[in-house]
Amino acid sequence: MLLKDKVVVVSGIGPGLGVKLAIEAAREGAKVVVVAARSADKLDDAEQRIRALGTHTAVLKQTCDITQREQCDALAAAAAREFGRIDALVNSAFVHGDMDYASTADLDSWRATLDTNLLGTLRLTQACIPHLPRGSAVVMINTMAARKIPPLGEAGYAASKAALANSVKWLAKELGPKGIRVNSVHMGWMWGAPVEGYVNWQAQESKVPVETLKAQIAADIPLGHIPTDDDCAKAALFMVSDYAAAVTGAALDANGGAYMP
Repeated sequence: MLLKDKVVVVSGIGPGLGVKLAIEAAREGAKVVVVAARSADKLDDAEQRIRALGTHTAVLKQTCDITQREQCDALAAAAAREFGRIDALVNSAFVHGDMDYASTADLDSWRATLDTNLLGTLRLTQACIPHLPRGSAVVMINTMAARKIPPLGEAGYAASKAALANSVKWLAKELGPKGIRVNSVHMGWMWGAPVEGYVNWQAQESKVPVETLKAQIAADIPLGHIPTDDDCAKAALFMVSDYAAAVTGAALDANGGAYMP
């Protein structure tokens, strides 16, 4: 088990990757999964799904808006108070923002995206640092859009995530002497609730069958299929496991080969 006896914090619990990260952390033997989201109902759903696994993983639920420093501090303090430490921080919380282009975007609309994806993620990371012991790790959930320009119009989202990717290098350099690793995992298309909803909507709008649209997306992915959010979650959790003990400041692409640096 990759995360045996580890205390794992996962932010951004929701219907897609966030809850899968929490579930897979429990499946991989985490002692505790601390789940965080702005909505308490999402935390209740995550707890139920983790309990359904039949593991001995404890669950700590904490509502947290990462744009608010006091809520980030409260989350980190609750985890440390209950369990003494945080072994792994998985920063999954994000705001997508408008589907826009840099040449025409309302740049003021980027503020909320930046405040969550860049500054909020750094707020939560800073709050957790005092409770991260030597040998602990942080992983930032990032996006292929920060590395490969998509046709959909995600300029604000991509800009915020690209800034986060750069910040990872600074954190890795600064925290390395303390034995804390920091890495990124860049996700591409992931078959799960958000993408499934998007493809279903597109199918209705275009009158094209869902399977045809999925095949069109998969045609640009060397593995020949859209990776599931379960599999992408496993890639992210590998980066906070001891199997990645020699890896810091790195960016792992978990997108089926849709982007190759």
